[in-house]
Amino acid sequence: MTGDERAKPTRFSPAAPRPIRIVIADDEPPARAKVRRFLARCPDVCVVGEAGSGPEAVELVERARPDLLFLDVQMPEPDGFGVLAALGDGAPHVVFTTAYDEYAVRAFEVHAVDYLLKPFDEERFRTALERARQRIREGRRVDDEARLARWIDTARPGPAHLQRILVRRGDTAVLLRVDEIDWIEAADNYVRIHAGGEAHLVRGTLTGYEARLDPARFARIHRSHIVNLDRVRTLHPWSHGDWLVVLHDGTELMLSRRYRDRLPIDSP
Repeated sequence: MTGDERAKPTRFSPAAPRPIRIVIADDEPPARAKVRRFLARCPDVCVVGEAGSGPEAVELVERARPDLLFLDVQMPEPDGFGVLAALGDGAPHVVFTTAYDEYAVRAFEVHAVDYLLKPFDEERFRTALERARQRIREGRRVDDEARLARWIDTARPGPAHLQRILVRRGDTAVLLRVDEIDWIEAADNYVRIHAGGEAHLVRGTLTGYEARLDPARFARIHRSHIVNLDRVRTLHPWSHGDWLVVLHDGTELMLSRRYRDRLPIDSP
């Protein structure tokens, strides 16, 4: 037998790791297509299904048992947080996707892997996916049971009042405590949050923020204004049932007669 004929040692390659199983849940088909397109360029993932509503997402996750869920916050009932509550300890790792900053703090309160603010680019998406890979590689940790219990508790219907809001300062983002807010005004598809002499433009609606703020501390006094009641200095009669609201910093806002009954105090 020649040297070339001698049996060569067999080289065993380790088995390739199982691909990350992913479900995409979003009620907007273009948004699902964008996530699917980004994932198609990642060889270590496998999309096992898509859902266009909360009930579909719950059913699909329970059936497919994915490792990771890209979950839109705002979907037909239940919303993204309601999906987590329904899944309970069957919830996989989650990356939230939404067009509204106002949900960011709550997303991290339920221990989401990441929070993608639409419109996000592929670089930001890959950052979120890498965070998910690391979380998945860690496997179940000893605190998983407590973490899932907090998920369920925080995601129950009847969301808690906002405590902090994610705002941008230049190239950075900071968590603004709601008790620092002086007043909020509507600005098309955004709201402008006034706090301590600064103004922060945040995507969202005034109605959305009104629903999440403590009504004992904040009141909508006009179709375009929400005010922190602790910042109100004086109220003055105006005309046609309206009143002028003067804040401690001198800002003057109008209290429309339409919103007088929303003040949790004896209205003038």
